[in-house]
Amino acid sequence: EENLKPKALWLSQVGLSNDQIAKVIASFPALLGYSIEAKMKPTVQWLLDIGVGPAKIVKAISNKPQLLGYSLQEKMKPTVRWLADIGMDELQIGKVISAFPPVLGYSLEQNLKPTVQTLRDQGLTQP
Repeated sequence: EENLKPKALWLSQVGLSNDQIAKVIASFPALLGYSIEAKMKPTVQWLLDIGVGPAKIVKAISNKPQLLGYSLQEKMKPTVRWLADIGMDELQIGKVISAFPPVLGYSLEQNLKPTVQTLRDQGLTQP
């Protein structure tokens, strides 16, 4: 309970409803072990900084609470850099993350790069 109350309060301040908070904690109890200051706040702030709006952050956390546990330095920032490297601008990257937050947890080498290469090999080009 000492971990639950501060996490629930913080999630409500982010914008999650009580039902969403209950679902998040039930589906991903490891969240209770995360530091709000060292882990969760920086992730939410970074998402805001790259153009993911507050409502989309609430949706992302509700649907994929593991997002709050991904490493910014080792997982999320490299993915965003790679999306930029393949030609996406900040607005497009923000839209991708808003629409499909799990992309931030995918392996670049084992999932994203091979998938994009397969699409390119099949003739898909960027507009």
